[in-house]
Amino acid sequence: MLSVFVTIWLLHVAALITPGANMLLVSQLSASGQPRAAMRAALGVAAGAVIWSTAAVLGVNALFVAFPTVRLVLQVGGALYLLYIASRLWRAQAPSASEPRVVPAWRAFRLGLLTNLSNPKSALFFGSVFSAALPAHPSAAVLAASVALVVGNALAWHLGLAYVFSRPRVRAGYAAQRGIVGRLAGAALGALGVSLLFASLREARR
Repeated sequence: MLSVFVTIWLLHVAALITPGANMLLVSQLSASGQPRAAMRAALGVAAGAVIWSTAAVLGVNALFVAFPTVRLVLQVGGALYLLYIASRLWRAQAPSASEPRVVPAWRAFRLGLLTNLSNPKSALFFGSVFSAALPAHPSAAVLAASVALVVGNALAWHLGLAYVFSRPRVRAGYAAQRGIVGRLAGAALGALGVSLLFASLREARR
C-alpha cells in the first residue's frame, strides 16, 4: 500500500511544481509584502484541493464525463474568473512610497479557494491519478488517506511559497519592479484564462 501513496504523492507533486494560477496568486501576495494574506490564500487553495479530491473520490469526474455540459459551464465560469483576476493585476499601479493595500483575511482565503476551483479539470486530474494508483476496490480509509495526502501536499507547497516569497531579498526585488511583475503575473493568469476558455469552446463545438 505504501507504493500507492508514493505514486499519488509523486504525481501530485509534479502537478504542483508546474506554474499555474494558484502558484501565481500566493507568490504575488507574499512578494507584495502581504505574507499573512498569502498564507490565508494558501489555506484557500488547500480547501479547494479538499473539494476537488473529494469530488474525484465520489466519482464527480464520471458525472462530468456523462454530462459534459456541466463541466463546460464550470470551465467557462472559471476562465472568466481568472480573466477578472488577471485584469486586476494588470491595472495595478506601480508602487509608491506607501504600503500596498492589505487584502483582508477572508478575501485572501476566498481568492485562493476560487482560484483553485476555477478549473474543474482538477477533478478529472485527481480522478485519473486515483484511478491509476489506487487498487480496484479501495477501502474508505485508503480513500480518506489519499485525499489527506494531496491536501497536505497542496498546503505544504503553497505555504512554502508564501514563506519563500516573503524573504527580504525577494520582496526587495519585487518592490523595485512591482509594476512590471504585476503585469507579467496578470498576463500569465490571463493566458491561463484564455487557454481554458478556448479549450471549453473547442469542446463545445465537438
